[in-house]
Amino acid sequence: MRFSDHLVETEAELWTAQKNHSFVRELADGTLDEAAFRTWLEQDYRYLLDYARTFAVLGTKAREEATMAHCFDVAGTIVAEEMELHREFAAEYGLTPDDLAAVEKAPTCVAYTNYLLRTARERPLGVGAAAIYPCGQGYLDIAEHMAELADGEHRYTPFITKYTSDAFRESVAWMRELVDRCAENDPSLHEEMETAFRRSTQLEHAFWEMAYTEESWPHTRQSREDT
Repeated sequence: MRFSDHLVETEAELWTAQKNHSFVRELADGTLDEAAFRTWLEQDYRYLLDYARTFAVLGTKAREEATMAHCFDVAGTIVAEEMELHREFAAEYGLTPDDLAAVEKAPTCVAYTNYLLRTARERPLGVGAAAIYPCGQGYLDIAEHMAELADGEHRYTPFITKYTSDAFRESVAWMRELVDRCAENDPSLHEEMETAFRRSTQLEHAFWEMAYTEESWPHTRQSREDT
């Protein structure tokens, strides 16, 4: 069994929980409340900026030129292409790129992006690769699940199409290969890679919940009186 498959198998319960989350199921059938999707859109836009930064940091950790170049290329693709899809979605909600850039990260988004960047900066490449893997493989698996649940096209179909596209599959395949290569080259990292994968998978599940509940920072009485 490939190490990447082992990681997913060890977190099968969390993987299933993501697929069964109300956000995922309701997006699949087109009934998801617009406010929940808008929350996901705004927060994921901010997430993607740091996701791209994480790949750039991992690129500086790579010893092989091809891996370094690919990490930097992924970072550029996220900014140029994936975030453009978010901007297109946002326009349908009357949001401009400036509006998206001004969004404050919700607590879960802060926790997730801080974890990814800290792991990328402080830990070896293999641990960073394991930390980013749940986002790629998770979105592919969940989007495939959405495609199975969907009954015809609806306003969220472009989301499903994006994350089941050939281009996205190729990106995830490369991430999987990176995880497997790092695990093979340095078996001593296996336990730490498992821990990083588990934490990011937990945060992926929390991200769906954050969007569905429209999570925001609590406000004190004083802050409300000041607004």
